[in-house]
Amino acid sequence: MSISNKHNHILPIRGINFSQQSADQIDDLYQQVLANGMHGLCFSAYEEGQHPDDDKLTEEQIKRRMKILAPYTKWTRTFSCIEGNELIPPIAKAEGIKTMVGAWISDDLEKNEQEIDGLIQLAKQGQVDIAAVGNEVLLRGDISEQQLLDYIEK
Repeated sequence: MSISNKHNHILPIRGINFSQQSADQIDDLYQQVLANGMHGLCFSAYEEGQHPDDDKLTEEQIKRRMKILAPYTKWTRTFSCIEGNELIPPIAKAEGIKTMVGAWISDDLEKNEQEIDGLIQLAKQGQVDIAAVGNEVLLRGDISEQQLLDYIEK
């Protein structure tokens, strides 16, 4: 992986052995990456002490976090379409950020239907640039390949 700096020089960051870098060198690289912006970031608005199984996201906390990221990225990737996560795509769009919206699929079939329905609703509203269904669900063995294909088809 590499990035371009403001002088259009490529900054290779894959393969850097950070154990050989001083704290100042790592900070300099971080600052260059941040200043040049990143193509996209995986986004979670959960704050310290919050957990996806227990806490619903609020519009205020999403807006607060999205405003921090907006100057540095063009895309955001989310992992759920329920429990407040459905608010992320329209807030991202309002900040000029494109969205890769994920539906979290697990062994909870009832929740899966809510996720898929939420993704479909967001897509119909024009809030989804790319849809992702079932991140790592087959790796975890939560559902069968056919079940995943059925969700994707829906």
